Amino acid sequence: MADADVSAGQPNRKSGPLMTIIGVAILTLLGAGGGWAVGTIVAPEIKVAKEVGEAKEAEAKKKAEEGLARISTEANNVVQLEPITSNLAYPSENWVRLEVALLFNGPPDVKVAEDIHQDILAYIRTVSLQQIEGPRGFQYLKDDIQERVDLRSQGRVSKVMFRTFVIE
Repeated sequence: MADADVSAGQPNRKSGPLMTIIGVAILTLLGAGGGWAVGTIVAPEIKVAKEVGEAKEAEAKKKAEEGLARISTEANNVVQLEPITSNLAYPSENWVRLEVALLFNGPPDVKVAEDIHQDILAYIRTVSLQQIEGPRGFQYLKDDIQERVDLRSQGRVSKVMFRTFVIE
């Protein structure tokens, strides 16, 4: 009887790995089929979204070529200054890039704008990194530049708008 039980258990041991392989193969086929089905459903939507994006880009490019009005124009009394790039006073390895626009009370004055540009550049070279660290330091920097602009322009510039401010 013991031999009969042993011989009856042997086919189960051989069929165990075979059944595992068959199960893995079936799951792989189901996964591949599901991936293909989802891909065919989603792929047309991605293609349509890509075509819509390309159409929007073409439209934006066309408007740019037509000369779409910018915010910084003399008609709006706004003058964007050339970017200011300078190293700091301490540590001198750190650099600052600053882009500023000026809002004039009346018609813009190019000479005043250039003087303000040079004044801001000279001021930035005297600032240390510790003075402009954090939000409070940045606010102090903005206030100092606004004060210098007010003095230089004698009230003709009402606001200094920071476009970019990068410390490297």
